[in-house]
Amino acid sequence: MNTRNGSHAGHTLEARLAATLCAGLTQGTQALPHDVASRLRFAREQALARAGLARQAAVVVVTAAPGGAAVLGRSFVPAWLRAVSVLPLLALLAGLVLIDHWTSREQVLAAANFDTQLLADDLPPAAYTDPGFAQYLKSPAP
Repeated sequence: MNTRNGSHAGHTLEARLAATLCAGLTQGTQALPHDVASRLRFAREQALARAGLARQAAVVVVTAAPGGAAVLGRSFVPAWLRAVSVLPLLALLAGLVLIDHWTSREQVLAAANFDTQLLADDLPPAAYTDPGFAQYLKSPAP
């Protein structure tokens, strides 16, 4: 099922639901007093007008006018501009990946440096597992 058919089916379902609700509300208003019914009718007309305006509203864009003033206006936003607006997010993600890579590399280099110093030391590596090693570290250097 493609998106248009799914969207069309959704709109059809919404239209049926709206018609059913309107019919039920209309039948229910016949038993109401005239002043209440007229207020409900007025409120319904206002809601429908607002819904129509909301569907017709375009994207509001802030643009720079000559002289440095900011102007609000309605404009169509092209697809390429929306696609380009993703670039800062991609740059942020790339920066985070690079930072993670750099810190991992620094940790590996630090561990390699420590291992190199350990292996190049006069003390044999087996001495580090000796129970008296802590005592050796506490003793003053000759």
